[in-house]
Amino acid sequence: MGASLPPKEANLFKLIVKSYETKQYKKGLKAADAILKKFPDHGETLSMKGLTLNCMDRKSEAYELVRQGLKNDLKSHVCWHVYGLLYRSDREYREAIKCYRNALKIDPDNIEILRDLSLLQAQMRDLTGFVETRQQLLTLKPNHRMNWIGFSVAHHLNSNASKAVEILEAYEGTLEDDYPPDNERCEHGEMLLYKNSLLEECGFLERALEELHKKESKIVDKLAFKEQEVSLLVKLGHLEEGEALYRALLSMNPDNYRYYEGLQKCVGLYLEDGQYSHDQIDQLDSLYKTLAQQYKWSSAVKRIPLDFLQGDKFREAADNYIRPLLTKGVPSLFSDLSSLYNHPGKADILEQLILELEHSIRMSGQYPGRVEKEPPSTLMWTLFLLAQHYDRRGQYEISLSKIDEAIEHTPTVIDLYSVKSRILKHAGDLVAAAAFADEARCMDLADRYVNSECVKRMLQADQVTLAEKTAVLFTKDGDQHNNLHDMQCMWYELASGESYFRQGDLGRALKKFLAVEKHYADITEDQFDFHSYCLRKMTLRTYVEMLKFQDQLHSHAYFHKAAAGAIRCYIKLHDSPPKSTTEEDDNMSKLLPSQKKKMRQKQRKAERAKKEAEEKNEESSASGVSKSGKRHVKPVDPDPNGEKLLQVEDPLSEATKYLKLLQKNSPDSLETHLLSFELYTRKQKILLAFQAVKQLLRLDAEHPDSHRCLIKFFHKVGSINAPVTDSEKLIWSVLEAERPNISQLHEKSLFEANNSFLENHKDSLMHRAAFAEILHILDSNRKSEAVKFIEESTNKIVPRNGALGPIREWKLKDCIAVHKLLGTVLADQDAALRWKVRCAEYYPYSTYFEGSHSSASPNSAFNQLRKNSENESSNHSVVSQNVGSIKSNGKLEAFKDLTI
Repeated sequence: MGASLPPKEANLFKLIVKSYETKQYKKGLKAADAILKKFPDHGETLSMKGLTLNCMDRKSEAYELVRQGLKNDLKSHVCWHVYGLLYRSDREYREAIKCYRNALKIDPDNIEILRDLSLLQAQMRDLTGFVETRQQLLTLKPNHRMNWIGFSVAHHLNSNASKAVEILEAYEGTLEDDYPPDNERCEHGEMLLYKNSLLEECGFLERALEELHKKESKIVDKLAFKEQEVSLLVKLGHLEEGEALYRALLSMNPDNYRYYEGLQKCVGLYLEDGQYSHDQIDQLDSLYKTLAQQYKWSSAVKRIPLDFLQGDKFREAADNYIRPLLTKGVPSLFSDLSSLYNHPGKADILEQLILELEHSIRMSGQYPGRVEKEPPSTLMWTLFLLAQHYDRRGQYEISLSKIDEAIEHTPTVIDLYSVKSRILKHAGDLVAAAAFADEARCMDLADRYVNSECVKRMLQADQVTLAEKTAVLFTKDGDQHNNLHDMQCMWYELASGESYFRQGDLGRALKKFLAVEKHYADITEDQFDFHSYCLRKMTLRTYVEMLKFQDQLHSHAYFHKAAAGAIRCYIKLHDSPPKSTTEEDDNMSKLLPSQKKKMRQKQRKAERAKKEAEEKNEESSASGVSKSGKRHVKPVDPDPNGEKLLQVEDPLSEATKYLKLLQKNSPDSLETHLLSFELYTRKQKILLAFQAVKQLLRLDAEHPDSHRCLIKFFHKVGSINAPVTDSEKLIWSVLEAERPNISQLHEKSLFEANNSFLENHKDSLMHRAAFAEILHILDSNRKSEAVKFIEESTNKIVPRNGALGPIREWKLKDCIAVHKLLGTVLADQDAALRWKVRCAEYYPYSTYFEGSHSSASPNSAFNQLRKNSENESSNHSVVSQNVGSIKSNGKLEAFKDLTI
């Protein structure tokens, strides 16, 4: 570096490099300018100056200088290396790899460049190249531990675990007998455990167990040692030894569910589906009773039997489990029991049991068969549990009566208001749900979780402004919305985006959904630093797990929601594009002079606000420079409302980018292929739309949406003119060949297929609605028949064993979907109104159907309470209307705020 310079300038060049490494950028710039004064065309100095400017956020200057430096000295590995670093800082990894490879052509043994290249190859999963680079590093520096480990990990990632083991054994052969020293025992132990996991992965189980016992004294993490040992014993079939070891592990942690599962495997009493015979259930019951005697304070040993016990034994075990938790007052008890509701019959037993407990406590103040009196709070927690139980079963009126009684009993417990909020949400009254969530928040202003619950309810009720004001109470001072973005608060951005989408604000909705997509890009980027750190610290097992997790990152539910939301926004934008400037001018000419004046004032105000934001952005960019020359102040968002996101030429092409990610990472989701069908139908991509239909049939051929897409597709294909071009003929021949393979359409017309679908699902509301919609699509003259068919659907009562009140089959969201179908697709407003009146009886708390008990009804208790709050507030001389009131408002004031 700097070899072509005189000694004085060569020393200055070294100073530039040192200043860059120590982040003293101004000092580095000064040294670079001193060299360039005498040697203005020195390529390496120009490149280093550019790299330094890049760290000071002066990117355009940086690229210009680095390119100029490279042009002046194409044979310098430094210039190529710096160019690669520049690309790497902008996440242009493929370009950076090209630059590093050019640098290595000039200096093939440069350790720094090889190391940087290996990190990029690991990041980009160029595993073959990663193996080659790590081998080269090991050849150049065989006495460096990290090179051995890196070479081994590279082979492991490249699906060659046996070669990875050989490399680690070769590395161990270079060590002395008394290795490791005390300060490296942890790292060496981790390496041994990693090697053992590789042997297990290769299937060398006997050898792995032998190695593990041989190296036991050198492994520091004894818990990981025992867990790896017991895993090997079970795989080898040494079940007695495995059982003894699992019991030893349980004595260390009797609440670890995996240890109980392992113990069951060792004694031959474990089934994946949980369908045990009567003999197996008796044996399991006996096993867990013995374990319960040993681990009396363990919660898991009492909870696990509830999953496999049946009938009276289940009732007895559930009774013994629930009683102490009700006495203690554990709010999460229902969450703990909720998985049991998927087991046939157990929900009825739980209901009878809790009702008996409630009756006994209410009458005598004690549990049945007990002499000891229970504290008064036990009744409140029993009512709390019952309210959640009835909520789960869809009996919202009973659920609300129970939670109201609990609130009346003890009005100071926050959890009661949170649960009432949740019940009201399920019942369909989102406004009242937000009000009670806000009441819970006001009872403890320092609780972030309760605040977040409140924000979520407000967003579900489309009270975005109020939700934003509430959310920022727990952010840092300054630009609070940026703080929410910086904290990667994805649940907020998703809920906010969905709310904006419901309100038709596609710009803001897209902005929120794409912000979540950016978080996932940042999480992918964040793994970069761990490629060197984990090899240095020897956390190898965790490192490999992290890489596997990163490879599946985009299959996470939050990413799926964000991508699906963005696709819907783009589809809606395609279907209803924003008005052009000409159309806006035409609309303006139709307005009255006074309206025109107001409109122009509003536009000028918006332009002024935008200009001020840009000026503020420039000021912050100019002033926010630290001593090192690095800017820390973030620029103001130039597009806060997402207006620029709406200005895309082809929304469907943008949507396709996110659809491909969903198809790759969520191929087993119906929603992925429904969106694919909607998108490709609009793009006239017939074979891709057919591919989406086939995927839907593969996942769930009986689903109403799968049926809709299948019939819609072939109906649309049938209406297309006869093929003319070769490509059209090819598409036609593919469809003709494929149609007989679809069982739903085999030797049937579309009408017959639709009728056959109905025969199989006569009693399902959503299947009947799908049949009616398709009937209308196939023959628009049969609309009245389709409407009548929906209206003749009956909401049957689900069979129950003596429970309080009826449970009906229909779900609120399904009834809402049918109402929208009647009003939009079938376009029968009278039928939609009749359906609304009918559903208002089934769902009296639903604001959508304006039920008699909902906040949308003027006579509801909620609105009576709100009117009282308004009357009370009018008696005060000053009524707070600003944001500050949100911190201290009480229940009544919360109701008032929610209607603003």
